[in-house]
Amino acid sequence: MASTANGGGGSSVPKRKPVFVKVDHLKPGTNGHTLTVKVVSANAVSQQKKSRNNSQLLGKGGGGQARIAECLIGDDTGTILFTARNEQVDLMKPGTTVILRNAKIDMFKGSMRLAVDKWGRVEVTEPENFVVNEDNNLSLVEYELVSVVEE
Repeated sequence: MASTANGGGGSSVPKRKPVFVKVDHLKPGTNGHTLTVKVVSANAVSQQKKSRNNSQLLGKGGGGQARIAECLIGDDTGTILFTARNEQVDLMKPGTTVILRNAKIDMFKGSMRLAVDKWGRVEVTEPENFVVNEDNNLSLVEYELVSVVEE
């Protein structure tokens, strides 16, 4: 009985406060980002068929459609393309301010794209009073994977 008095729930660990980053601090291959950004534009890309296995995991029957949109988002330091999927597409309306939680950088044809998977969250928030810096688009920077041979 004495073992339960030691607080066996792990509830004594305080939650970490999210550290908000600016768009110009995003780097390839990183994840866990929390940002407040404005949606500049949103373009529906294509509707891909969901695989049968994926739709069964989601508790839906048959092969539905996966909606994808490429959205240009940004803050006062720069912009980046965000890949919105399914219900995220509905939230990404031009002019809307959103908080992206646990966002990750995906590489697509050598350029960075921001994405939020099932472990993250997209939340519409109060409008912010910053002007989006559209002159610094991080998705226009092309990266190349270089192998370094140590001698």
